[in-house]
Amino acid sequence: MAHFAHARVDLDAIADNARLLREHAGGTPLMGVVKADGYGHGMLPAARALLAGGATWLGTAFIHEALGLRAAGITAPVLAWIIPPGEPVAEAVAAGIDLGVSDRAVLDTVVAAARELGRPARVQLKIDTGLNRGGVNAAEWPALVEAAARAEDAGDLRVSGVWSHFACADEPGHPSIALQLSNFHEALETADKIGLTPEVRHIANSAALLTLPEARFDLVRGGIASYGLVPIPGFDVPGLRPAMTLRSRVALTKRVGPGSGVSYGHRYVTDRDTTLALVPLGYADGVPRHATNKGPVLLGERAHIISGTVCMDQFVVDVGDEPVEAGEYAVLFGDPTDHAATPTAGDWAEVLDTIPYEIVTRVGARVPREYTGGA
Repeated sequence: MAHFAHARVDLDAIADNARLLREHAGGTPLMGVVKADGYGHGMLPAARALLAGGATWLGTAFIHEALGLRAAGITAPVLAWIIPPGEPVAEAVAAGIDLGVSDRAVLDTVVAAARELGRPARVQLKIDTGLNRGGVNAAEWPALVEAAARAEDAGDLRVSGVWSHFACADEPGHPSIALQLSNFHEALETADKIGLTPEVRHIANSAALLTLPEARFDLVRGGIASYGLVPIPGFDVPGLRPAMTLRSRVALTKRVGPGSGVSYGHRYVTDRDTTLALVPLGYADGVPRHATNKGPVLLGERAHIISGTVCMDQFVVDVGDEPVEAGEYAVLFGDPTDHAATPTAGDWAEVLDTIPYEIVTRVGARVPREYTGGA
């Protein structure tokens, strides 16, 4: 029986999205990114759905996520790209996980682990082309590539990839995009001259996958788009389907008169006789507190706005004279093809001045995931 509140995840939508992204990218191989528990959708079910949809790589932020994939029996190539000091590098090398290398210290750690294990590590060197986050600065790039080439010649590692990440691909036409592409080409030329022969070169995230054919190279990374959400506001991708629907049954309804203050601080006050519906989801579940008087909710046959302060475990919706009763579902966001008035994660992002990534990944562990579709 369904929990009163749950995030319903359509695994067929994730698989179909993977197929669509591969087609959109002209058949370029796809990495399905499953970091952050599959963007809140569940890492293992999402990974299996992405692979079923044609993804040939998986991507995680951290080694423990990649090891979780291996522990579940997933043998597809996996790249983990954030490696703080103290991470279980040796376990990753033993599990055949590709490791993103952003500086010499990480390279040395990986080489040491490979020598101890007596097997070559797989590394993907990251060049910082202008995001100024992870990755090796251009000035330090030749030295890192040379060190990696020496380690490869010694049999300690295989440089399986060279990669980077865009800063503004979600703003088509931004001048940094062309500059970063040019910098990436220069980095690849340096690696080639030094003698590296990476299996994959990649820089395209979801936004670049959708808008920049010249950024495809050997692999594209499908992150938020794999889950049916578009990283570029207003950009339409026909056929892409949101995979997550967040909903809860109404706990109770009550009639109140005009002038009734609602929820903490009385930040909403009724202006007529009306019905209030109590929805048992709150900021402990990932509903942003600043959705107070802003967050859209489908209840009855139309979208309403949260009425008053979002609390830890609940919020209230003023539904007027609609015949809403306890037990009916309130849908916070989902797929508008299910009902035309269904808000999307993008709608939530717009009213809260954030991005859909944050909306889906913040749905908390107290909210069960219920899965439909899949093998």
